[in-house]
Amino acid sequence: MVSAVLAGQAVLFAPGAAQAAVCSPGTGSCGSVVVAPLSQQPPSAGPCDSPEPVVCRIRAQTPEQREQSREIRMMYHGLLVEMDREECAMRAAGASEEEIARRMVQLRNEAKEITRAGMSPDEVRALEERNIAKYGNPLGPTADQLYAKYGSWEAVTAASTRTSVPVDRELGLEYRECPCAVV
Repeated sequence: MVSAVLAGQAVLFAPGAAQAAVCSPGTGSCGSVVVAPLSQQPPSAGPCDSPEPVVCRIRAQTPEQREQSREIRMMYHGLLVEMDREECAMRAAGASEEEIARRMVQLRNEAKEITRAGMSPDEVRALEERNIAKYGNPLGPTADQLYAKYGSWEAVTAASTRTSVPVDRELGLEYRECPCAVV
């Protein structure tokens, strides 16, 4: 079940409303920042030189599809901003590192679920197949899997709000985390 925090944010970032997630460059703002124009090249039919399968799928899209992918990515970034806010609130309330990490992993998986609602069934299937093969879960790793990988709850929390820089770059975006003083 999707939390009220992210469900409310999903309404704000409905398709076509992604501009609300954009921060002005140079303002010190956090969230999704447009740093480059989208490629207007026709879909790439040749081999892809990126090690990131998602980047290769973006390069195979039409310019219109890339615009939609950018909007979806910006919506996802907006949900990450809400996660930053939730983390700050939990810290202020005295939650343990484990409680924070488990909540952030839960919220990230909910953010993926919300974001995928705007994708085509083929796009969702490709992402879920990758995650099932890698983690045994269509939404990605569990908090316990991340703890086993990173060895600390602090690192799990950090990983839960990290985005794929190559994917962001391909879409002309940059995600800037929100420090607690900002949120």
